[in-house]
Amino acid sequence: MNLARRTMNAPALAAVYERVWRPTVFYLATGRSTAADRRFAVESLHLDRSRRVLDIACGPGNFTRYLSEHVAADGYVTGIDYSPPMLARARADNAGPRAGYVRGDARYLPFADGTFDAVCCFGALYLIPDPLIAAREMVRVLAPGGRIAITTSHRPDNPLGELTRLTAGVSGLRMFGGRTFPDLFTAAGLVDIDQQVHRFFQYVTATRPAAGTPERRPGLPVTSGRGA
Repeated sequence: MNLARRTMNAPALAAVYERVWRPTVFYLATGRSTAADRRFAVESLHLDRSRRVLDIACGPGNFTRYLSEHVAADGYVTGIDYSPPMLARARADNAGPRAGYVRGDARYLPFADGTFDAVCCFGALYLIPDPLIAAREMVRVLAPGGRIAITTSHRPDNPLGELTRLTAGVSGLRMFGGRTFPDLFTAAGLVDIDQQVHRFFQYVTATRPAAGTPERRPGLPVTSGRGA
């Protein structure tokens, strides 16, 4: 296990992740506040129309509980994570009537095909072994008509991007190119693919076509945001 994954599995980090670690690190990496990222999550996943939501690598549940407060009236959000300390913190701090937590590996999700109306993974794919396998698992469990959203690292296509790749690699973090996930979602048959880049992070969303919808291959707009 590399340094980055050991850090994320540490009980000490689980205790401070939601209030200190996540807001600080993500603001430096994206220029965005936690509130802005939560708005992105609710809007991009179309939570007002989602009954079954999966939050992958949910950590201490800081987004899972928030999502559960914005799903449809009969909706439910399941958070899944591999780290026992993170899940213990999630159950202690972010339990709710429409939020629950299970332990599992993002590469082998313990759910049937098409189980969820919305699937997300915020700020974790760069830590997961075999992240592209995990991304394909996200697509597998997404129901027709459902929405998928990820936020993950972004490597600019310039010398600075190469420097960040080398620097992050020392700790075990992956820096993904701008085409990695849009191309993966396109190959998986997803549509309405959108990508926004904020500093060293990319925000990618897509839709799984509803049954009987003609296949279409839209353009993949890439926009750069300055945060909120």
